[in-house]
Amino acid sequence: MKDTARSWAWRWLAMTALVLLLGVLTGSQGLSTWPMLRDDPALADVVLNLRLPRTLGAWLAGALLGLAGAIAQGVFRNPLADPYLLGSASGASLGVALVLGLVGAWAAPWLHEAGLSGWLRLGLTGAAFVGAWLAVLLTLVLAQGVQQTVRLLLAGVVVGVVLGALASLAMQWSPEAWPVLQSFMLGQTAMIDWTACALMAGVCLTCALAAWGLSPLLDGLALGESTASSLGLRVVPGRMALVAVLALATATSVAQTGLIAFVGLAAPHLVRARVSVGHARFLVLSLLAGGVLLCAADVLARGLLAPRELPVGVVTAVVGGIYLLHLMRQPMRGGSA
Repeated sequence: MKDTARSWAWRWLAMTALVLLLGVLTGSQGLSTWPMLRDDPALADVVLNLRLPRTLGAWLAGALLGLAGAIAQGVFRNPLADPYLLGSASGASLGVALVLGLVGAWAAPWLHEAGLSGWLRLGLTGAAFVGAWLAVLLTLVLAQGVQQTVRLLLAGVVVGVVLGALASLAMQWSPEAWPVLQSFMLGQTAMIDWTACALMAGVCLTCALAAWGLSPLLDGLALGESTASSLGLRVVPGRMALVAVLALATATSVAQTGLIAFVGLAAPHLVRARVSVGHARFLVLSLLAGGVLLCAADVLARGLLAPRELPVGVVTAVVGGIYLLHLMRQPMRGGSA
């Protein structure tokens, strides 16, 4: 079993290197070549300051979603759980909508001119992060903690619906800024820079180490809460810590890339369909799978209709939906994950 998990880890790492290379070479005019990069200083600068951080940022955002999806499915013992289950997506959308509603009609052109370095972009990122965290906290308050999984799930659904409706209502104040919110809701990686990459890398490492340390609790929860308690595991504080890691990973990814569909749901399924391991290795493999999935989707979004670019969230939704439909036709593989 260890050899199987190790072999799949090496495969995901090889696929990571491949999609990162394709991401660096793929631009608005299709694939570039190494001689082109060497002979054209302007193109080399574009690769270093635009394509490389965007590609690396897409992988990091996908890794955060893959890790968060694996945690969510373990905490709720539900293979259909995804990182947005606690209302973080709707909270982030509401935060962005409120900022856009406050700044008014000039938001959209200013944002596109200033890019991620502009104060408005920074404000949108912060608003998305704060909104996602507040939504999770509201879910916890309504659920009266994490003791009852069903109550927590229902509270997350209610918070998601209500905050989503409030986000749509907020945009009625300044309908001219709706394209910016729509871009956020469809997902985009075009404005990721090196600062965002550093932030996501730090959060990803922190969340991965925390989740690894809490993986025995996930193994115990897979056997049932009573069994986990009988094994001496501290279920309530451990689950609270896992929810905090889930919220941090999801909020960080959403704040930088918007709402990316299906990556957090499909990545753990993709791992589970190939190998049966404990949650410690399952979390790492899901992290790698999520990074590969989103980075590959970003390459497709840039290259399929070049020089036009598709929203990356649309690509992940279509590809992820097709994969999950295929998975539904296959017998589910059991395992400790």
